[in-house]
Amino acid sequence: MKIEIWSDVACPWCYIGKRRFETALAAFPHRDSVEVKWRSYQLDPTLPEHYDGTELEYLSTRKGMAPDQISQMFEHVAAQAKGEGLNYRFDDVVVANSFTAHRLIHLAAARGKQDAAKERLLSDHFEHGKDIGNEEYLTSLGLDHGIDAGELTELFSTDKYADDVRLDFEEGRALGINGVPFFVIDRTFGLSGAQSAETFTAALEQAWQESNPLVMVNATGDGTVDGAGDACGPDGCAV
Repeated sequence: MKIEIWSDVACPWCYIGKRRFETALAAFPHRDSVEVKWRSYQLDPTLPEHYDGTELEYLSTRKGMAPDQISQMFEHVAAQAKGEGLNYRFDDVVVANSFTAHRLIHLAAARGKQDAAKERLLSDHFEHGKDIGNEEYLTSLGLDHGIDAGELTELFSTDKYADDVRLDFEEGRALGINGVPFFVIDRTFGLSGAQSAETFTAALEQAWQESNPLVMVNATGDGTVDGAGDACGPDGCAV
């Protein structure tokens, strides 16, 4: 079973959704048969590599939101994050363009480190005030995950993986995704937003049943069971 998750490193609900999904997946009996692939999405592609201002100032000036509304939103989201064991510090968030970070995630995926890189980027952005648009920081992150220094130099000196990131954008639009996080299971089931772990569990179970239907070995052509063995039911047992 393949699960694709469209997400932006600069999206606070994406980190919360990641944690809730992971909770459901950890308890899923068939988790070893599940492939998870992170897909790129950008909430604001027009951002410069580094924005000179706080997250509150960014949302106020570029999105037209009232400061009081933003503060209330921060409090609500931080409380939801805390419930998942995350410590959001919106006052320390560095506003930056996430495109290069997405390219790094694609490189990490090619080296089998995609989820670890995604996790670190989200944590560093929302909990530790790191600049996700900074080449030095991204290089350090890549090295920490065992990515070769030469590959990182190539990433930052060329547009490698840029087309892959844009293809994720295009596929997301084709699927009708206009907000993140967005979870797609086997290109059949879709879940929008940071759903509860219980909702993710229900989706996983339904998708698994759809792709692995139970086949009765003694069923006849019309769907009835031929020669059913002795069994017990709500009205008692066969005698």
